[in-house]
Amino acid sequence: MLNLIKAFFDKYIEPAPAPGNSERRLQIATAALLTEVMRMDSEIKDDERQVIEAAVRERFSLSDEQAAELTTAAAQRGREATDYYQFTSEINRAFDLAERIRVVGYLWQVALADSHLSHYEDHLIRKISDLLYVPHRDFIAAKLKAREMVQIS
Repeated sequence: MLNLIKAFFDKYIEPAPAPGNSERRLQIATAALLTEVMRMDSEIKDDERQVIEAAVRERFSLSDEQAAELTTAAAQRGREATDYYQFTSEINRAFDLAERIRVVGYLWQVALADSHLSHYEDHLIRKISDLLYVPHRDFIAAKLKAREMVQIS
């Protein structure tokens, strides 16, 4: 009987993450959210990809090659994901509020990289910001800061 219960939990309940891979999981989670914003307006542009790679390079101290590889791996994980919780929960566990606000700033930078903000991008960032427990005032401040860097149409 206990073996049946254990088998059920092993099959249907997600196991606790392996402790040795926490930094890589955090990198994937962050980059996956960034790539989701890039994919949101159905036009994947080099400007957006460059912003993503620059953000992960800066945040995780990666080389150009590592950032490109991470972005590719994260895009694949994002396409396979059924929700954003798997990514936001990883970020919530590892990052304090200031770091989560920084992630929201990166999301805005990606959305505004092509000088056009689609309502799909805006909606997704708002949703992710809520899942990251970022206060609305900080969500707006991150948007305004990113907007200062780029003139949007």
